[in-house]
Amino acid sequence: MKLVRYGEKGTEKPGLIDKAGQLRDLSGHIRDLDGEAYSRASLKELGAIDPALLPAVSGNPRLGAPVTGISKFVAIGLNFVDHAKEIGSEIPTEPVFFLKANTALSGPNDPVEKPRGSTKLDWEVEIAVVIGTRAKYVSEVDALDHVAGYCICNDVSERAFQIERLGQWTKGKSHDTFGPLGPWLVTKDEIPNPQSLSMWLDVNGKRKQTGSTSTMIFSIAQCVSYVSQFMTLLPGDIITTSTPSGVGLGMKPPTFLNLGDVVTLGIDGLGEQRQEIIAA
Repeated sequence: MKLVRYGEKGTEKPGLIDKAGQLRDLSGHIRDLDGEAYSRASLKELGAIDPALLPAVSGNPRLGAPVTGISKFVAIGLNFVDHAKEIGSEIPTEPVFFLKANTALSGPNDPVEKPRGSTKLDWEVEIAVVIGTRAKYVSEVDALDHVAGYCICNDVSERAFQIERLGQWTKGKSHDTFGPLGPWLVTKDEIPNPQSLSMWLDVNGKRKQTGSTSTMIFSIAQCVSYVSQFMTLLPGDIITTSTPSGVGLGMKPPTFLNLGDVVTLGIDGLGEQRQEIIAA
């Protein structure tokens, strides 16, 4: 299934995309796409619904992030060798992770704000997982059993805030709109191998990133298992799993986003996003 939340911000409704690409309304069956909605039992019930019997949604409504009410937004860093090398970092021997603020979450095509004082606004195409079953001390073998599905995330980053302002990476990763997610969540059954997906990102129509989840240092299963050793992951929680080379910070000279720039990105089987940079 491709599950979405559609409508104006704060009033989104749950929906799904049928095989013909038609948006259909799920609000007669489920209140919203929160953690409870992504439990195994709930996904089984949703999967049993005939999409043809759901009301079709006309027009081209805004899409919100395909999950709401999350308890945490976890991000893995430096999980591609080429990306670590391009920014001069050592290759990690175990996953590096940090937290993005939950308020950074936004729709896949919503504008991205350039924060006040921002000088080094950057992009990162990433595959994200949404947890469906509580995960604490799970093994790598069992880790994907706790995943509800996958979606695209642009891990938007303000590098000056992240690197030059002291403290943790979180301050450069958490401004409002710094976590575009979607356009939809694709349930795990439709992505049999999440480690073989091509990924790309363009800025103003020029290709900046080309990569594949096959070249991750730590697999998605390893990332989920690792994070669960340090904190309990709850249904609806997001883990975004790092980016390949081609970020602005790694260019020579470094290149960053300005007002009016347009970022487009996509991952095989998971759709595409588009964001315009606006002032905060």
